[in-house]
Amino acid sequence: MTDPSQLTDRQREVLEFIREQSETAGVPPSLREIARHFEFGSANAAHAHVQALRRKGHLQSHPGRARSLRVTAPHGLPRGRIADIPIYGSIPAGFARDREQEIKGCISVDVNTLGIRPTARTFALQVRGDSMIGKHIVEGDYVILEHGMTPRPGDVVAALIDNESTLKTFALERGKPVLRAENPKYPRLIPAQELVIQGVMVALIRRM
Repeated sequence: MTDPSQLTDRQREVLEFIREQSETAGVPPSLREIARHFEFGSANAAHAHVQALRRKGHLQSHPGRARSLRVTAPHGLPRGRIADIPIYGSIPAGFARDREQEIKGCISVDVNTLGIRPTARTFALQVRGDSMIGKHIVEGDYVILEHGMTPRPGDVVAALIDNESTLKTFALERGKPVLRAENPKYPRLIPAQELVIQGVMVALIRRM
């Protein structure tokens, strides 16, 4: 018998979405529809969750047949403490660089330990560089960020500044936003044209 506690929060959400769509529309959702519903960066993330649900015995499908997903687990799955957060590549904690986001898998976290409530807009990036050492953020760390939050001065943010990505501290100077490094080797960054906040840091994970 499958143990429902083995599922992460996101896996439960994906499973419930597949169940609801199967009942209301008469057919299960496609991977693209799952990705669009949860605002994943691509269908690859949806595929990873579906594969995990298959392995744990909560989904079945017929090879070669589209929209053949079938929920096999019972209703009323209890909530757990583990959440899968997608990793969208790495981000420079140094000089800003032109980079594209790419899914690098997921990182499983204990929600209660971190004290966060992940949503469909929560994502992770691996840190490259040493410009944030004053905030105890070092090379190889994973920053957990929330997209859509309004940053406050002092928040650590992942940002696109003039189309280049970087991890810095958000600040205001004379009412205008700037990005501040936490290492005296690096200058503050002032947008020449555009500053887009991709996410506000809500947690930090360090793998020893």
